[in-house]
Amino acid sequence: MAHGFRALLLLGLLFALPAGAWQFFTTEAAKPSIAVSALSTEARATLQLIKQGGPFPYPRDGVVFGNYEHLLPKQPRGYYHEYTVKTPGEHGRGARRIVCGVVPECYYTGDHYQTFQRIDEGR
Repeated sequence: MAHGFRALLLLGLLFALPAGAWQFFTTEAAKPSIAVSALSTEARATLQLIKQGGPFPYPRDGVVFGNYEHLLPKQPRGYYHEYTVKTPGEHGRGARRIVCGVVPECYYTGDHYQTFQRIDEGR
């Protein structure tokens, strides 16, 4: 009986959350982070270019990222922009990207948007 009461109490607390709080639990809290120091040399160089506003080596750097995969926190269209992380030995853009909202809200993907890691500037 006590377990049923606890489950009911937890359910009630979850429904009492403000609408925006669900986003935290469904996307941001589950997203692993990566320290800047753990990024590749190329990713750190791209992050530096983003912070200084360029110049960027690829024509598509800075284009709007649509978040069609819904793996990043929900934001209005145009909020996220993507930037290429050079891949040694790759002749094209490769799979690695940094996607940013309002800097320092940036995410790294090494597998062309299949997974994301929040870039942690504090580590």
